[in-house]
Amino acid sequence: MRRLRLVLLAVGIAGASLALTSCGGGGGGTTGTLTIGDLVPLTGDLSDFGPPGEKAANIAADQINKAAKSTGADISGVKLITDDSQTDPAASVSAARKMSDEGATCIAGEWASADTIPVARSVAIPDGILEISPASTSDEITGLDDNGLINRTAPPDSFQGPTLANAIEKDIGGANGKTVNIGARNDSYGTGLADSFSTAWEAKGGKIGQKVIYDPKAASYDSEAQKIVSGNPDATVIIDFPETFVKVGPALARTGSWDPTKAFGTDGLASSSLPKDVGASIVEGFRGTAPGVPSSAPASKQFNTLYTSSAPKNVARQTFDAQNFDAVVLCYLAAVAAGSTDGQDMADHLIAVTAPPGTQYTWKQLPEAIKALQNGDDINYVGASGPVDMNSAGDTTAGVYEEYEYKNGKLTLPIADIPIAKPSGG
Repeated sequence: MRRLRLVLLAVGIAGASLALTSCGGGGGGTTGTLTIGDLVPLTGDLSDFGPPGEKAANIAADQINKAAKSTGADISGVKLITDDSQTDPAASVSAARKMSDEGATCIAGEWASADTIPVARSVAIPDGILEISPASTSDEITGLDDNGLINRTAPPDSFQGPTLANAIEKDIGGANGKTVNIGARNDSYGTGLADSFSTAWEAKGGKIGQKVIYDPKAASYDSEAQKIVSGNPDATVIIDFPETFVKVGPALARTGSWDPTKAFGTDGLASSSLPKDVGASIVEGFRGTAPGVPSSAPASKQFNTLYTSSAPKNVARQTFDAQNFDAVVLCYLAAVAAGSTDGQDMADHLIAVTAPPGTQYTWKQLPEAIKALQNGDDINYVGASGPVDMNSAGDTTAGVYEEYEYKNGKLTLPIADIPIAKPSGG
């Protein structure tokens, strides 16, 4: 069931003239309130990630409005529209269209790459809306003809493939001559990351045994599971989402050859509910990589404190919540830099806000960052997820990955911070 909520956080600035909002599509004023759409998976395959992402977005809007009020900013605050994308392309496009009709000129979302791409092509690009995904990592997004409108705060799979290869090489004691089998969902996320990992693993002298690409909507996976475990591989990589793996995991266990201590996943399976949903024994010892936050960085520690002390307190931290917080903040900072709530204007200023050169400001220094931008100064935003450093394609190139592990029926995250490994020539 779809749900639509309108979260209007009071800006506290008198005067109707300051409550102007941009109207539909790419239209936008030079002052007033910025309307941001938070397109988040509250149901569907990625539903475990949705509520923490929604909470993080609401916290970001609250921080923005406090900072805007304290500085008397020209862009006087934000109005946040939240809608459930259902981890479904058609539902995502429909929700994004509704957001555009309600005046959103920046969208934090979508999360699944297979949803972000149709939202970009059907809504964000034609309507001139700045879109900042916190979680879509497919390399297909990099090549979109988007005039700078489509960006992300999580690094692309061209980085995660080599990073995962490095982690597996370390964990199994080398790569040369070692065989890895791959099971991946058949969409832009699964196939792209399978290819990115394969290229990196083979560059290390490793071998790819079976590469099984499966339909995420199939009724059963017994034949695919037999292929995934065949040949006694040194390691197995699974690239999937929780709702599908709930069926794939038991099929792997039924083969009698599944050993989760030799298996690795990616960000889509870094889910705190997975042991309960699929069966703890199926993932006990299973490890993987996911875009994370630098655990020792002050800005990341401060975000953790703010998040855990904020309502609703029963919504725990999850992968990508910090990235969604940063996506919402960057919507606003791009508007301040542009002096406009027009989507294309914001897109034209976004990369300069996120990357060197410029004076670094963390999310805790939003008032100072706002003042600097209004003075025409260059800033380099450091977010809850760490440095962002977007390149010309709008891809994040900084930060860290985290290695996770399922142990004693629980997700342990992180067990290690892993530097981003860029692809050859990257």
